[in-house]
Amino acid sequence: VEPVMGFCTQAQHHRFLREAPQVENMLINDGIHLFKFWFSVSREEQFRRVRSRENDRLKQWKLSPVDAKALGLWDEYTKAKNAMFMATDTKVAPWAVIRSDCKKRARINCMRYVLGRLDYPDKDSSVVVRPDPKIVGPKEQIYEGDDW
Repeated sequence: VEPVMGFCTQAQHHRFLREAPQVENMLINDGIHLFKFWFSVSREEQFRRVRSRENDRLKQWKLSPVDAKALGLWDEYTKAKNAMFMATDTKVAPWAVIRSDCKKRARINCMRYVLGRLDYPDKDSSVVVRPDPKIVGPKEQIYEGDDW
């Protein structure tokens, strides 16, 4: 959002992309379990959600002036997202992309992803269900062209 909407300078953005993996490595080296999720929504679904919020008084509070402007900047956001992935998707701290047109499936599969990667007392591996590979995975597995 920041570089696309002009909320930071190009220099600040490049610095962030350069330093983020270093910070992530420090966190992991200190024993932090770091998960990075990109909840990916298709252009059509994003448009539908914004229009739904505009027309529903109970959801209007979720809208900001940035939302309406952002719909017209889809391609710019896609370029920024791809640059972010290129700079910050590392072997130590990879991104997990989650197809999120269906919020319920996205959330359930995100929980499955986390539970499957953590050890905890009394964990019963026979009931921990793997996430659906059509919904959660590395960017190369989930993205098919420019639609996501």
